[in-house]
Amino acid sequence: MDLNDERGNLAQVQHVVLVLSGKGGVGKSTLTTELALALRHAGKKVGILDVDLCGPSIPRMLSVGRPEVHQCDAGWVPVYTDANKSLALMSIGFLLENPDDAVVWRGPKKTALIGQFVSDVAWGELDFLLVDTPPGTSDEHLAVVENLRKHKVDGAILVTTPQAVSTGDVRREITFCKKTGLRILGIVENMSGFVCPHCSECSNIFSKGGGEELAKLTGAPFLGCVPLDPQLSSCVEEGRDFIQAFPESATFSAISHIAQTILTSTEAA
Repeated sequence: MDLNDERGNLAQVQHVVLVLSGKGGVGKSTLTTELALALRHAGKKVGILDVDLCGPSIPRMLSVGRPEVHQCDAGWVPVYTDANKSLALMSIGFLLENPDDAVVWRGPKKTALIGQFVSDVAWGELDFLLVDTPPGTSDEHLAVVENLRKHKVDGAILVTTPQAVSTGDVRREITFCKKTGLRILGIVENMSGFVCPHCSECSNIFSKGGGEELAKLTGAPFLGCVPLDPQLSSCVEEGRDFIQAFPESATFSAISHIAQTILTSTEAA
């Protein structure tokens, strides 16, 4: 069988990267969104597969509303955020009748939908597909890894905050990656300090260095620190492109550096 036939709708996707976190609230979806925008600004065609089934927040972060998802011969057509079709998105948020509906599903139903998302979305040509996962190491994660098994997955980015309670959960995520044979592209320490919107000084309101220390202990690459930035928060809330709006900020530099490292490590693999 031709390899492209076996890979189906992912045949023209060059790189697949998972974004994982051990616990919720560490900014994993925000980082997925900003990395996607940074890669797009670097001239890449990017897709985001949002498999955080119980908390699909990326449609709001990209200000795409709740458009109807259309079918084509190859399956579901992703929702594009721009006229050039350089950033595509698929999320369960597009499939719910009411945006406030809770997804009260058992594991098998979640697993089945993730299987559909992996096989039935007609992505077309993409340089990168970022997969935003829910927190933890449960059914959804196993379903993603199993369904992507026949496709080339470049690896995973692990997101943590500096505190020990978060880095402890990421240790379990690292164990999950090792057990499932998933390459760790690196660890990102999010919410690493607070950038004052008036003087741009960065203050450590949490502890600092937990992500970097964890990377040293586990031998995983450390991709960098992303500070808490009110400008980033407002852009995410309003669905604006932070990278376009604040190109001079330290947060922009941090995200751009991480995106460039991902570009380098995936192309070298």
